[in-house]
Amino acid sequence: MQDYPTLRAFVTVAHLGSVSRAAEALHLTQPAVSLKLKQLQATLGLTLFHRRPQGLELTAHGQALLPTAEKALESARVFDQMARSLHSTVRGLLRIGTIIDPEFIRLGSFLKVLVERAPELETELHHGMSGYALSRVERGELDAGFYLAPPGTGSTHADGTGELAFVELTHFRYYVVAPSGWESRVEDTRWSTLATLPWIVTPPDSVHHRLLKRAMQDSGETPRRVAQVDQEACMLDLVRAGVGLSLARDSLALTERQRSGLTIVEGVTLDCALCFVWKKERTREPPLQAALATLESVWPNRPG
Repeated sequence: MQDYPTLRAFVTVAHLGSVSRAAEALHLTQPAVSLKLKQLQATLGLTLFHRRPQGLELTAHGQALLPTAEKALESARVFDQMARSLHSTVRGLLRIGTIIDPEFIRLGSFLKVLVERAPELETELHHGMSGYALSRVERGELDAGFYLAPPGTGSTHADGTGELAFVELTHFRYYVVAPSGWESRVEDTRWSTLATLPWIVTPPDSVHHRLLKRAMQDSGETPRRVAQVDQEACMLDLVRAGVGLSLARDSLALTERQRSGLTIVEGVTLDCALCFVWKKERTREPPLQAALATLESVWPNRPG
């Protein structure tokens, strides 16, 4: 085994064809480079260079050894780089609250990039409703989570506190959807009138509940509940069955209108934002820094 400085001197002289130029490139003196070459040739028992009027030229033995020497130096560089990176490798467990369907929140892409960025970081996913994820982040039971809220309100809980930090990933809208054939029943789109119709509602932890409550506050109305569900698929199934009105994400509402003939209440939309939330005090923690950097890659065109 030759020491790497000696191999580096050999490779540099081979590329530059001159001890003086190699010494300059390596920030060494010419005698130091000459000594390394002399020691290498003596150790190997081989002549590696011929001296020519234009400089040094590799012998057949030198040409045969050069590729291997280059690979050895590259391996040493990679080894050194990996060793340095271990000092800053992100380790530990990141508990993330997930909501609605994985495709909508780009969960697969997010985890793929996060694993590539921090291979030593373990992730643990907990699925539930939007408000459930938020409350668990606040209590420290989750490190971060996806959350749905009206734009600009992603870090504020119902009690008005704002101890969470958040980033909005995308904006979208909720439509009011009704069973097929209900067009005449939803011609009057005032909330005071819509509230009198039968509604399929969701628990308080759901963004549907919060958006609907906020929309009806001005009229002082509450929806006439006929059923409460905690899954979007079940809610849409009940609308298709003719049970009542509900809210649906814009993409789902348009798909259901095309596929099942559901009625979309014209001119009634509720703005919403998909957010990523975490405790402000934990922003500088390496696992969260890795997650936030990953979001920048997965959601490059974020609002604002």
